[in-house]
Order: sequence, then structure tokens, then C-alpha cells
Amino acid sequence: MDGESSASADRGLAATIHGAQAGNAACFDRLVEQFAGRLYGFLYRLTGSRSDAEDLMQEVFVRVVRVIADYQHEGRFEAWLFRIAANLCRDRVRRISRLPKHHTLEDGEDDAAGSDFVAGSGGPDSRMAKNEELDALGAALAQLPDVERTVIMLRHFSQMSFKEIAEVTGVPLGTALARAHRALGRLRMLMGAETAMR
Repeated sequence: MDGESSASADRGLAATIHGAQAGNAACFDRLVEQFAGRLYGFLYRLTGSRSDAEDLMQEVFVRVVRVIADYQHEGRFEAWLFRIAANLCRDRVRRISRLPKHHTLEDGEDDAAGSDFVAGSGGPDSRMAKNEELDALGAALAQLPDVERTVIMLRHFSQMSFKEIAEVTGVPLGTALARAHRALGRLRMLMGAETAMR
């Protein structure tokens, strides 16, 4: 996207946000349409559960309806939205006092949530290998500390910059970078252990 297109998109988003703040339901629907896909994928990878991700996504948008009137748009709506999502997810994990469980993807399911992690497609053998890798990845992600898993999800699924991740998680840029480095190291170790056990 060139600079002119980006500026036009930001003006369009600002107008949609302003409309939603004024109570225009169509504008709010446009915000949901624009961000629901990435938000769902982020929450699914954090929780490992499609039903939890759906519940949390509804909670996020209910929260947005309540607080959007107070939102000051400075070009960071996405970071604001994902911060709400990360906080709600963290609160839920604390409430249930357990690690998120990972659900195996079944044949026929659309795995949009995992497509950024494991590339490639093909026949049944390729799909089975992909699903096995996704299962192993999900199990490894579930073993990461919450803060590290969140950074990995924001970076590699939601494709946020480290500066945006620092804003979403409320930490300095250096802390976000350090968490990502630690998390990737742990994931490599966990994935290696999983492969060795097969």
C-alpha cells in the first residue's frame, strides 16, 4: 500500500470510528467486519479453543461498544483493540487458573488461524503433516508463559511491529523484543523435543 492509499485508508477508518462513536450501527458493523478475522485468529491461538475465541471476540466488541466514546483516535485503533483483547484473554486465563487447552484441527476445518505459521498446501499427506505440525505448535505455545505467548501471537499472527506490540502490552520496546526472543527460543526447544518424541 503506497502512502496515498494508506492515508486514504486511515481517513476512512477515522470516519468509521467517528460514526461508531456517534452511535451509527453501520459504522460499528464496518469495524467488526474489518477487524474480526484477525482478532479471532489472535484469540484462537492464545486460547487454543474456537469456542473460547468466539466468546472472547464477542466480549471484546461489547467492551468496544461501551468505551469507544472515550477513545481518542491517533492512528492506533488496532493497537487499542488488540490491547483490549489481550487483557480480556489474560483475565479469563487467570479466572480459570489453568493453561489454555489445545484442540486438534479436524479435516475439513478451515485453519485460517494457523496459516501464518506453517506454509504449504497439497494433498492428504501434506495436509496431515501440516496438521501434525500445527498440533505440535499449539501444544508448544500452550506451555509458554502468558506474556511470551501474547508477543508471539501479536508478532507472527497479527503481524504487528514490535513498537505496536509494546503499546498493546504496555511495556518498553526492549522488553517486547526480549520476550519475543525468549519465546522463540523456548518454542524451538519445545518443538524439537516434540519431534524427538515421535
